[in-house]
Amino acid sequence: MPRYMTAKEAAETLNISLPTLYSYVSRGLIRSETADNSKRTRRYYADDIETLIRRKEATKNPEIMAESALDWGAPVLDSALTLIVDGRLYYRGHDVATLAYDYTLEQVAGLLWAQDMSTGEALFDDIVASAPSDLPEGLPTFNRLQAGLTSASVEDYKAYDLSTDAVQATGARILALMVAATLRTGSLTMFDTTLAEHLAGAWLPDAPHLKYLLDCAMILCADHELNASSFTARIIASTGATPYAVVSGGLSALSGVKHGGSTARVDAFLNEILHASDMRTALVQRLQRGEDFPGFGHKLYSDGDPRARILLDAIRESNMDIAPYDSIVTTMSELINTAPNIDFALVVLKRALGLPAGSALILFALGRTVGWIAHAIEQYSTDTLIRPRARYVGIQPD
Repeated sequence: MPRYMTAKEAAETLNISLPTLYSYVSRGLIRSETADNSKRTRRYYADDIETLIRRKEATKNPEIMAESALDWGAPVLDSALTLIVDGRLYYRGHDVATLAYDYTLEQVAGLLWAQDMSTGEALFDDIVASAPSDLPEGLPTFNRLQAGLTSASVEDYKAYDLSTDAVQATGARILALMVAATLRTGSLTMFDTTLAEHLAGAWLPDAPHLKYLLDCAMILCADHELNASSFTARIIASTGATPYAVVSGGLSALSGVKHGGSTARVDAFLNEILHASDMRTALVQRLQRGEDFPGFGHKLYSDGDPRARILLDAIRESNMDIAPYDSIVTTMSELINTAPNIDFALVVLKRALGLPAGSALILFALGRTVGWIAHAIEQYSTDTLIRPRARYVGIQPD
């Protein structure tokens, strides 16, 4: 299938009228762009049209519908946490753009866990967290989070209480522990100090006022509906496992290169492009070789990931120079009409602030832990086991 179609070709392929095609475009179901300098002719993305065709076929066949639901398809369960619509992201009805600029991660945790921001502040206020002292030396920070959770879970008997209030309290302890493990501190006291302030104190001793950028990044990562790690978290919660197991499973899923682990690929990609003798040529050559562009594009956002836009704007407004990264974004838009996603923005933040290696993924993990706990609370309240069936396609028994 070609990359683009004309309006007539798109309408005929979908067997719809031109007005219906334009309606699909306005609803974000099909992306389009100008096809010539006059800007009077538009072309339409063929892969979006193919996706619509598959969806239409799926609605006629329950088996196909069930299978396609696992691949960016139809919703598979109810949730009151996050809404993605018209290119925007909302937590419990609150636009994430406002939350990321004006609130702390603790307050957003209260919103997602208890529909009350002040609850989040109270949950964290009197915590004293100690990172396990028996972790092997030399562990990368992300692995310290995983090992620290496993070690701490053995002694935290309160975590077996799966009532809503108890899970909220356990979630706060887990997040404080993760920050303590990240910073390799003996203990971390949360009284009148936020998680972002602790991180800024260690990572940004000369610019602690920029802690709001860390809050912004973590809030933008807090939840994103049923992504791979959050779905993993819900499945684990559905078995009755503790929040420690939920977060451990979420971290394992997040580490994959098709999820949060993509931040390492973005970092390598930026190194390649920024050290090239000519940036545009390097990007064109990558395109000619059929290679991908880590940190760009997102299937849920035809006009660009709003989380990336919000975080990059916040970095610029802090008077940090990210012109080289803006040049990459502009060139990518010109070459293949794509926009950066949250992975790109996290890596730009890490580079702009001079944060430690791997900290883009750490910020992602700390923020998303809030969402995993929220999904666990929802799942515990249903008291149901997530257990789909598989359609067997192997060798039949004799």
